[in-house]
Amino acid sequence: MSIHLLKRDLPSELVDLADLALDLRWMGSQLASRIWERLDPDTWERTKNPSMILLNASRARLEAAAKDDELKGQLHNWLERRARYMQSPGWFVESHPDSVLKSVAYFSMEFGLSEALPIYSGGLGMLAGDHLKSASDLGVPVVGVGLLYQQGYFRQVVEDNGLQLEAFPYNDPGSLPISPAQAKDESWVRVGVELPGRTLRLRVWSVSVGRVTLYLLDSNDPLNSPWDRGITTNLYAAGKEKRLLQEIVLGVGGWALLRQLGIDVEVCHLNEGHAALVVLARAVNYAQRTGQPFPVALWATRAGNVFTTHTPVAAAFDQFAPDLVAKYAQPLLDLTRMPLEWFLGLGRRDPSNPSEPFNMAYLAMRGCCHVNGVSRLHGRVSRRLFKELYLNWPEADIPVGHITNGVHVPTWDSSQANRLWTDSFGQGERRWVENVADAARSIGRIDALELWKFRGEARRELVEYLRRRISRQYQQHGAPAEVVQRARHVFDPNTLTLGFARRFTEYKRPNLLLHDPERLARLICRTERSVQLVVAGKAHPDDDNGKAMVQALVRFARRADVWNSVVFAEDYDMVLAQHLAGGVDVWINTPRRPAEACGTSGMKMLVNGGLNFSVLDGWWDEAFSPEVGWAIGDGRESSNPDIDALEAEQLYDILENEIIPEFYNRDAQGVPQAWLQRVRASISRLTPEFSSDRMVRDYVEQSYLPAARLYCHRVAEEGMLAAALFEWQTEIADCWKGLQFGDTSVVEDNQRWLFEVQVYLGDLTPDLVRVELYANPLDGNKPVIVVMDRTGLLPGSVNGYRYTATVPSDRPKEHYTPRIVPHHTDVLVPLEDCHICWPH
Repeated sequence: MSIHLLKRDLPSELVDLADLALDLRWMGSQLASRIWERLDPDTWERTKNPSMILLNASRARLEAAAKDDELKGQLHNWLERRARYMQSPGWFVESHPDSVLKSVAYFSMEFGLSEALPIYSGGLGMLAGDHLKSASDLGVPVVGVGLLYQQGYFRQVVEDNGLQLEAFPYNDPGSLPISPAQAKDESWVRVGVELPGRTLRLRVWSVSVGRVTLYLLDSNDPLNSPWDRGITTNLYAAGKEKRLLQEIVLGVGGWALLRQLGIDVEVCHLNEGHAALVVLARAVNYAQRTGQPFPVALWATRAGNVFTTHTPVAAAFDQFAPDLVAKYAQPLLDLTRMPLEWFLGLGRRDPSNPSEPFNMAYLAMRGCCHVNGVSRLHGRVSRRLFKELYLNWPEADIPVGHITNGVHVPTWDSSQANRLWTDSFGQGERRWVENVADAARSIGRIDALELWKFRGEARRELVEYLRRRISRQYQQHGAPAEVVQRARHVFDPNTLTLGFARRFTEYKRPNLLLHDPERLARLICRTERSVQLVVAGKAHPDDDNGKAMVQALVRFARRADVWNSVVFAEDYDMVLAQHLAGGVDVWINTPRRPAEACGTSGMKMLVNGGLNFSVLDGWWDEAFSPEVGWAIGDGRESSNPDIDALEAEQLYDILENEIIPEFYNRDAQGVPQAWLQRVRASISRLTPEFSSDRMVRDYVEQSYLPAARLYCHRVAEEGMLAAALFEWQTEIADCWKGLQFGDTSVVEDNQRWLFEVQVYLGDLTPDLVRVELYANPLDGNKPVIVVMDRTGLLPGSVNGYRYTATVPSDRPKEHYTPRIVPHHTDVLVPLEDCHICWPH
């Protein structure tokens, strides 16, 4: 229990509220929300922070609550449900009872678990928070590692002229749902990280996420220098040096924390390249414990490292000047006697180029054995981004797969959606949450009238919330009383409601909505079949173009002809996102393909019956079909300078001619049957597919389990296999230039091509390489790779051989090319060795 809550003497009937207040798995659930709303509805709506409610409640209020039978019944219900939850083995144990995977450490610079713990900026943090929640639900043995920021990301304030201002309120640990991590002797856990000339002291905080624990590192220790105390002041600190120090705290400090707590992990999951330094910290620690040289230690430990890249453009990778990296790498170099240039080469495209900056994403690629993008399309984009690390390898062979993101359904369901799913499944709230896929089939059969009533209630609740939020927003800005009063009556709960909430940056094109502001205004202002639009989003403090887009949309929302039907809700946060997800009818997303790695905001609509209208990018590229929503663009990338104008026109056309008519075309009962057919298809088909439960199961089976098995194999017997692999790679590197091709012959036989290739292997024995026949993929399919058979020595040659293979003749023989690649049954090629030899 957190220190600050221990100080509050709660009535005996309510003492378990402290546990509920500290568990971020349950904090935003509908069950917990009902408890906090009953205890203090105003504070709950404003902060979504139970700690604030318990700390600020008067003794009289607590005593009255202790006599509230309904509240006590809700608390008892939660206690029973949590007990069952904690005692159940979970999917992981039931599905993989004999797994070698005992623990996964999940490293991320931000975690979006609750508005009560504001240490996130956007989608990356939301994804990380939902990952931990689903890991808890499924019983996957995960521990989270992140940073506790004294101020976190900025809070947005919008001036009367529409300009964005940034505020940085202090994150008071005493009012956050966190506890000091305790050592066995009950002292506060602190971790030391060696920096040039000093030891950085890091305080450690513990966060409960159901069955998962998240540890947060904090440099604000009084024994640190003022500069070092400020390392964890802001999320994504300005300035390269402080940013690098944050990543040292996360990777090096995070690994030291796991060792200090005695948490032995098989798998380290790097959520983006910010965490890449854990690769080095882990290998250095292994080298110290075993006496193996660092390169062998890296071969051993990278087998257990998993890297998820979220970046769609190379310019977004974290890069640091070599001199700056060298300065802070010295403590690690001293421990391993590793040459500086070899170390710096791990983070460079060309390891021998001394002027090239150190790239954290490149380090992660070279230090992990499983790499994935966050959607199918982003996997393809990432293969293109990382291709320069694998010279002469075809793009299709670049070792980046994909695991599409998902959202934690119980976090994002509205109260209306929760009731709908519970009633339709007929097995109670707990059962539908645990069986989303089964429950979705029941939703698919729900009566249209009931579905329409549900959507009407959800829209009404959103409108009421927006009225309260916008009027409070104006009031806090000192607006005239009549403006505040007018804001209390914006929107109509019976009008088609569109939502658009993004980070305001150029590639997300939030200004696409305003390409033709007069046409948009005409759609909004029609007396019949009108629409209303809620907009939210922040621009980075240094992004003047993004701020200009914020200003343009704010000014549009305040036009005299649309003010009643367009609102800009400032300070887009998790609370607002939950309300939008619950009540918006159509979620609009307008990125420039393929710049959206995944995007999860639209996924939050699914459980609530909201529909998506988006560019075919990120997750929507694989989720879209005409039965579940609408698409902008043709699914292809375009260099046409007029693409924005063309897609803006398409956006308006589909809104005017498809979306609006379908919403308002009603039967005799006033029910839009075609609209609800689309809602039914979206909610039942897509909710399970784009849930974080599905995502975490994919990580377990596609990444964590294979990584754990490979890691255990390599570290056995003090790393004997890892040492052998290092020797294998050394031999490959030393002898590769001696490879060459001789003649190639092709004949056709019975509708098959028979290829015969002459290969000279120089000083390499045949078992160290593989000769393959390769053809590029066609129509989005996989490439053709056929292993060729060694059929004999070439007469008169030294280490020269004849290799043969047959392939169907349905493709021209010119499509096929022989190649030589390294081969070892325990090596992932090309991820761990990217040598390749072609005939030309």
